[in-house]
Amino acid sequence: MRERILIHCDLDAFYASVETLHHNLDPNIPLIIGSDPKNGQGRGIVSTCNYAAREFGVRSAMPISEAWRRCPGKPLGNALYHRGAHRLYRRASNRVMAILSEHADKFEQASIDEAYLDVTEFCEGDWGQAESLCRNLQNLIMDDISLSASFGIGPTRVAAKMASEARKPGGIFLVPPGGLQEFFSSHPCRAVPGIGPKAAQLLGELGIMDLSDAYREGPDLITDAVGIRRAQSLWKILEGESSNEVSILRSRKSIGKERTFSRDILDTDTVFEMLNSLIEQVTRKLRSLEITSRNVEVKIRYRGFETVSHAKSLAISMDDLETFQRIAVRLLANVYDTTRPVRLVGFRLGDLEAPPNRQATLDSFSEEE
Repeated sequence: MRERILIHCDLDAFYASVETLHHNLDPNIPLIIGSDPKNGQGRGIVSTCNYAAREFGVRSAMPISEAWRRCPGKPLGNALYHRGAHRLYRRASNRVMAILSEHADKFEQASIDEAYLDVTEFCEGDWGQAESLCRNLQNLIMDDISLSASFGIGPTRVAAKMASEARKPGGIFLVPPGGLQEFFSSHPCRAVPGIGPKAAQLLGELGIMDLSDAYREGPDLITDAVGIRRAQSLWKILEGESSNEVSILRSRKSIGKERTFSRDILDTDTVFEMLNSLIEQVTRKLRSLEITSRNVEVKIRYRGFETVSHAKSLAISMDDLETFQRIAVRLLANVYDTTRPVRLVGFRLGDLEAPPNRQATLDSFSEEE
């Protein structure tokens, strides 16, 4: 049976790159997108930043006051601080996704700046053709909208996603089926989707610092560190047995919760505390049903009832609370206008998966609770 050839496309510093183009900015000057820093006194968060700002340690979801301390704007420094322009980002994303979708057997938009492509038949099972296709796609995206994109090619979703990080920005990295162990071995455990800081620390305490250690020690020691379910998931990834499916349409099956505040809220800490509470409740429900999810979505509704949602499709299906929290916080950071009072916050897990004997239970969750 022919190996699937999957491509993961990740637009490089997408929001910041769109802002740079739109405002004709110098990419070498730090650009932070998010709340008004108020000369270091702001209480909002960073949505994203360009690579120049990342050199100062600025990152998504960081308090804007901390970003200012690390990378101040005028008159203390030369960093630029912009509010997000999400309609502008969406238009740019739509143009890129239209290009990608025309060059694949199956196409799945993972988020506003990421996508998976199954090109097995499109490239006639030829991995060299897939690499050439990525170069062509890079050129098409650059010619059409002047954005840089990184591409990873592999036989599984996880391998393709990790490969797209290998030569950022603007790189292409191919992991052939026979090269999975060599590729994974060169990475720290933290690089695997679903292995967060806490899990990586637990593995490190047992001497498993990178994935070459994991291969050497085997699944039993990993189980001692992170539990049987997460250990089984990690081992499937290392053995190349994780998902190689690209979904044309996302599943409508989902579980979720949302909460309306008794009064409209301006305090960002309160909003994020509520989000974390919802994540914990929904994840408990997911685990009680013995199912997993491959799609995370957050929702925010402002005074006046304007509602914004932001979702991300994951490389693997999981039930890991820490991962859901990390992704959801970043998703909310990317769309949250901290100057506007918030009426409602919601969290949803979709694209649910369950063993066949659990399917009847899973089918009952087709709408948000």
